[in-house]
Amino acid sequence: MLRVTTASLCTYCQRMRVFLPPSASASTLTSPNKRLENQLTVDSLYELSVDVRKVRKFKAWILSENEVYVSETADLLRDMGADTTIIARILETHPEAVLCRPKDVAAQRDLWKTVCPNKRELMSIIEKFPASFFTLSHQNNQRANILYLQSLRLNKRIIGKLMASAPQSFSRPVELNKEVIHTLRETYLDLGGDEGNLRLWLQKLLSQNPHILLRPAEAWRDSLGFLREQGFTTEELLSLVSSLRASIAELRPESMHQALAYIEGALACSKDELKQIVIRCPAILYYSLPTLTGRLQGLMDAGVSLEQVKASPNVLELTTQIVLYRIQKLASYGYDVRSGSLDVIVGTKKDFEMTHGKLHLRQQRPLFNPVAPLRSAED
Repeated sequence: MLRVTTASLCTYCQRMRVFLPPSASASTLTSPNKRLENQLTVDSLYELSVDVRKVRKFKAWILSENEVYVSETADLLRDMGADTTIIARILETHPEAVLCRPKDVAAQRDLWKTVCPNKRELMSIIEKFPASFFTLSHQNNQRANILYLQSLRLNKRIIGKLMASAPQSFSRPVELNKEVIHTLRETYLDLGGDEGNLRLWLQKLLSQNPHILLRPAEAWRDSLGFLREQGFTTEELLSLVSSLRASIAELRPESMHQALAYIEGALACSKDELKQIVIRCPAILYYSLPTLTGRLQGLMDAGVSLEQVKASPNVLELTTQIVLYRIQKLASYGYDVRSGSLDVIVGTKKDFEMTHGKLHLRQQRPLFNPVAPLRSAED
């Protein structure tokens, strides 16, 4: 076990500093305002091929700690299937790992194995989220939250993703997460959702935004209460919740009111038209006012009409830069967006590539007209 207490250098050693090679000097000498580095820690990290310069640049204080467990941490990771490269990468990304007591790390490993028993998959998660794995506080809360989510019959992969992406959700008391889940369940059923689909719906919410459990239950009630006041029916609200999923927990009535008022005024639409626009493009609810203003102005500058935007509101999901690029791309194939539908430019990059690919083929191969008179070679 590497537990080292740093001793002060004797007068002779201090005099000999000037004769040390630059590499050795850099790893041991510090300015008067900084603590002396623990040389055994530095050497142990070098032996594991860790980029000590990177650690020194971002987490220099770790190199000065007295109680460290470099070799023990490396051995635990190695037993879990990590090779030399992965161990070095983990300790460079999260060097605080060497400060964790081996028995605590072993307990954390056993806890995470209850969710992810596959050694290779578990190691992959730790490599991507080392800070989450080496957050060893509140293990009792972690265990209680795991058991609760497992009791809901949630997919183990979803629980593992939550543990890795939002460890704070597991460190807090399980009662807080139970309250949020209860609110989500009530919301889904009150809006006409099917009890049989509840588990799948919850999994989609949690997978899209692992931090959703950190949002207070009141946030859900406030957001849905505001949308009810705007005249959305139960069926329409369920459609919005299903489309926005986790994002609805982040919405605030004030920002939604600003967005809706702006769209209603800018597109000169009625309340019913506004509702249909929101249902077709729910993203309007969480875009900030400057974002909506900038994107609509960009469309106007490109020659797009307000009627076109009303007919294809999803175009507001695209940045002005993407819109201009797609308009120019289609123009090169002879398609003028200003005189047609905006549906050809909305959607993902893959959707658009399929659209302009079809236009390109149509340009290369004109449609054969079966009733046109055939011409002979003499003609």
